[in-house]
Amino acid sequence: MVGLGRMGTALAARLKGFDHDLVVWNRNPDKAKEMVAAGAVLAETPAAAASQSEVIITCLLDAKALEAVFSGPSGILAGDIDGKLVIETSTVQPSTQRRTAEQVAARGGAYVECAVSGSTGPAREGRLIGLVGGSAEDVARARPLLDQFCRRIEHAGPVGAGASLKLAVNLPLAVYYQTLGEAYTICRHLDLDTDRIVDLLSETSGGANILKARGPMVAKGLRGDDPQPVTFDVDSFRKDLRTMIAEANELGYSLPIAEQALSVYDQASREGWGARDGTSLTGYWSSQTPQQKSGTGA
Repeated sequence: MVGLGRMGTALAARLKGFDHDLVVWNRNPDKAKEMVAAGAVLAETPAAAASQSEVIITCLLDAKALEAVFSGPSGILAGDIDGKLVIETSTVQPSTQRRTAEQVAARGGAYVECAVSGSTGPAREGRLIGLVGGSAEDVARARPLLDQFCRRIEHAGPVGAGASLKLAVNLPLAVYYQTLGEAYTICRHLDLDTDRIVDLLSETSGGANILKARGPMVAKGLRGDDPQPVTFDVDSFRKDLRTMIAEANELGYSLPIAEQALSVYDQASREGWGARDGTSLTGYWSSQTPQQKSGTGA
């Protein structure tokens, strides 16, 4: 397992529960402590991790991190990957996935992308949705492992298709957090408990699935609390929104609503909210004064 951020660690913990022998690597080795304590072997480099593994699973922050981990001097491509399977789970543009797949194939490896929908809790419980791209043969080879952390596997097409679906899946959620905060400003003066409001909304046509999946966290966000534990922070949403906008632009489209949402996420990050859970964005917006709101451009 290469990449032990929140999601990478959750995936590794899930797989370790099936008694797999795990070799792990992370740029900051301190983040590997949980998995080392669980019996995983810490490799010195991504190349070493790849050479010591039959299947290499990667979970990385962004395209820059992916390129460094695969193509760096001690990256995965410098290791022994001939005949091995790479499962790549990062949220990046489809072109990044296709380029990496070509590099892996040139060194004799098989490549499957499996962008995952869901947070760290579902990852540890095997309840993610896997948005998969790759050949039918390679996906069939990967499926026994994917089944261990995904409750549903959606094979969308060749490499790159999974990334396209993942960006599409994440966009409405990123925008929804802002719209929910806006909605709350209309009824905030009623002084109703936010848990009650979230429960009500979850039963209406205006309720997104996130209200049922993470209702208590969303309610805390609306109250202006700092929802814990953090599973996907504001800065990660900013990264994903930028990726969505870049992909749409390459396809000849604009995403005006996503661009407006990004401006609010950017402002929240500048004001110190970047490391907070994304559910806190609802409270950030609803806590602004009318004058502050007009200054965001959103």
